[in-house]
Amino acid sequence: MTAAPSVPGRPAAPAVPGRFSPDKLAGVLAEVAAVAGVDPFGAQLLRFSANAVFRLPTSRVVVRIAASVALRHRVSKVVAVANWLAEHGIPAVRLLPGVPQPVRVGDYLATVWHEVPTGHSGPRPTTRDLAKLLRAVHRLPRPELGLPDWAPLDDVKRRLTDSDGLAAADRRFLSDRCAELEVRLAELEFPHPNCVVHGDAHLGNLIAGPDGPVLCDFDATSFGPPEWDLTPLPVGLRRFGGSRRAYQLFARGYGFDVTRWPGFPVLREVRELKLVTGVLPILSSNPAVVPELRRRLESYRSGDTSAVWARVR
Repeated sequence: MTAAPSVPGRPAAPAVPGRFSPDKLAGVLAEVAAVAGVDPFGAQLLRFSANAVFRLPTSRVVVRIAASVALRHRVSKVVAVANWLAEHGIPAVRLLPGVPQPVRVGDYLATVWHEVPTGHSGPRPTTRDLAKLLRAVHRLPRPELGLPDWAPLDDVKRRLTDSDGLAAADRRFLSDRCAELEVRLAELEFPHPNCVVHGDAHLGNLIAGPDGPVLCDFDATSFGPPEWDLTPLPVGLRRFGGSRRAYQLFARGYGFDVTRWPGFPVLREVRELKLVTGVLPILSSNPAVVPELRRRLESYRSGDTSAVWARVR
C-alpha cells in the first residue's frame, strides 16, 4: 500500500490504496478482454494519466479504461464520436466492431479499439498533418449526437472534486483560478463560428498509420470555437519544447494564427490549467506523476510561462 501523495511539499495524506492500482487495472482489463472476446496475454501499459491505455499485442487491439470517476460520463460520448467520424470518413482510430461499447466492469468503463498497425506505419505525424485533419473535422456539420457545448473548465472542476491526494491549499488555489478564468472566457468574442472541436488537439493525439496519420482521443470533443483546437499546439511547443517553424507550418496549413488573436492568452491559461490538473485523479495510484505535478503547479502559480514541463505518460 502506498501513501497518497500531497503536493507540493505538504504533509502526506493517510495511506489509501490507489483506485487504479496495477492489481485493480489488471483485473478490470481481464474482464474487459473477456467481454470483447480478445486475448489479454502480454498486455502493455502505454499510458496512465486521464486513461489507462493498454495494447494487447496478441489480439492487436487497444483498451482504454477511464481513470477518473468524475469523468466517466464522457466515455459514451467517445463511442458516439468515433462512430460519427467513421461515417464521415475522417482518418481516426476505429472501435472494435461486435462489442457493446462502452464496456462496463463494475464501476469501471472501458472502450476497445483496433490497433493502428505500427509495423507498417507511415512517417511521423507533423504539425501540417494536424492542421489538415482539424480543418476536415471543423468543416463537418454538427452531428445529432447530443454533443455537449464547449465547456473547457468542466473537467477541471470535476477533477478537483475527484483529486486523489491533493493538499487543501492547492485545491483552493486551483478552484479560484478556475472561477477567474470562467469569467474571462465568457468575455471573449471568437472570430470564427462554432463547429465540432476535437478538444485536445496536439501531436500526441495523432497516430502514424499505413495510410497516413489518424486522430485519437475524443474525450474532450464538443461543439465550440475552433480557436480552442488551435491552442494546444503552441502551448505544448512552449511548455514541452518544439520549434517555432513547426508552429508556423501548422498556422499556415490551417489558415489562422491563433497566437496573434487577442483572446489567445486566456485560452493559453485555460489549457495550462487543464495540463496541471489532468493527473489529479490518479495521484495515489501513480505516484510517479507527483514530481511533475509539483513542477507544473509551482510555475503556474507563480505565472512563470517559460518553465519547461515534462510529459506524463
